[in-house]
Amino acid sequence: MSNTRFIFGFHAITSRLRQNPASIKEIFLDAGRYDQRARDLAKLAETQDVRLIPCDNARLAAMAGDARHQGVAACVDASRSHVDIEDVLDTLTEPALLLVLDGIQDPHNLGACLRVADAFGAHAVVAPKDRAVGLTATVHKVASGAADAVPYISVTNLARTLRELKQYGVSIIGATADADSSLDSVRLGGPIAWVLGGEGKGIRRLTRETCDQLVSIPMLGSVESLNVSVSAGICLFETRRQRGART
Repeated sequence: MSNTRFIFGFHAITSRLRQNPASIKEIFLDAGRYDQRARDLAKLAETQDVRLIPCDNARLAAMAGDARHQGVAACVDASRSHVDIEDVLDTLTEPALLLVLDGIQDPHNLGACLRVADAFGAHAVVAPKDRAVGLTATVHKVASGAADAVPYISVTNLARTLRELKQYGVSIIGATADADSSLDSVRLGGPIAWVLGGEGKGIRRLTRETCDQLVSIPMLGSVESLNVSVSAGICLFETRRQRGART
């Protein structure tokens, strides 16, 4: 079972059933649930020929550990097809829009960032292998299907990857509170990779030095900073807005 892992929650599992049912080994559903949501999931699993196993809440809780399971768990194939930067860039028919996360350690933040990336059409999310949370069961649940829809590229050396992106003509823009340039005064044309830092420390020094430009999000209230997923959403939305305005 070393190549398998569990994901939890109705939204995440339903999304996986629709997008990649072959990756699901089996689904465990709380035998005490008779609501519409449980019936819909059971029907979809039957349609996709995925085995569904009724079980008690204690067994689900043991599978989930600290994660909230909502009465359902799925055992899925953990051996994802390897995706790298070139795989993504070589297939694009529009300027690249990438989200680079420099050391996100909270699975809820990563899950929310994946949802934002999916919502605003980012072509991939890039993150370092070390000092980052990775695609855990909690990330999948919070992402509500976006973890399966948006390529997640885990790299060994983030600064080197950013330099490689520059060779593809991608502008590297870091979002940081102390930048001189403001988001509302920057032209966001051409291929772009937005770089956002982890909780508390922000973008690391070497990553920051690799950026072509640093940009701040204008803040009008008393709050000094935003959650990383909120910041990512603002930056990606503004990029899409400007691209749309020029078409």
